[in-house]
Amino acid sequence: MKTLVIVAHPNLEQSKVNKAWAERLKQEETVTVHNLYAEYPDFKIDVAKEQQLLLDHDRIVFQFPFYWYSSPALLKQWLDDVLTYGFAYGSSSSKLQDKELMLAVSTGSPAEAYGDGGRNRYPMEELLRPFQATANLCGMSFLPPFLLQGVMGLEEAGLPEKAEAFVAYLLNSELQTAK
Repeated sequence: MKTLVIVAHPNLEQSKVNKAWAERLKQEETVTVHNLYAEYPDFKIDVAKEQQLLLDHDRIVFQFPFYWYSSPALLKQWLDDVLTYGFAYGSSSSKLQDKELMLAVSTGSPAEAYGDGGRNRYPMEELLRPFQATANLCGMSFLPPFLLQGVMGLEEAGLPEKAEAFVAYLLNSELQTAK
């Protein structure tokens, strides 16, 4: 299975977690790491190139820090520009039909901040629902996301272990579609 990891972090070099994930993933033969902010610092996306990358891979992963209950701006623009009518959805079948979509999300707040009684009030499953709806529209299977929460309090010594856990999860071919 060929996996495309689309990294959307506006300050990847200053990131601890997302940088560690991306660096570790580059060691995997079946994984393509695609850094959107390095590729498109001017936000001018090469749609044909991005669509071909999607066609060339079986599992698509959006890796990003959770910003204001969503993704960083360039990933949102990427979705708007690349997942076009006639390619990703429409009256004829989607070219992404039967591919898998997964999210790898880091949050500064701990897991208990998301959900009933938490300061953010809503569970991550609900906050990430627009990505699941996108997968559904494109005929893709939406896999359970990989979440690393509370990264603001994460010790740097634990980063290699967290990166290994992410890679093991990402490469698991037996993940089941999220409900």
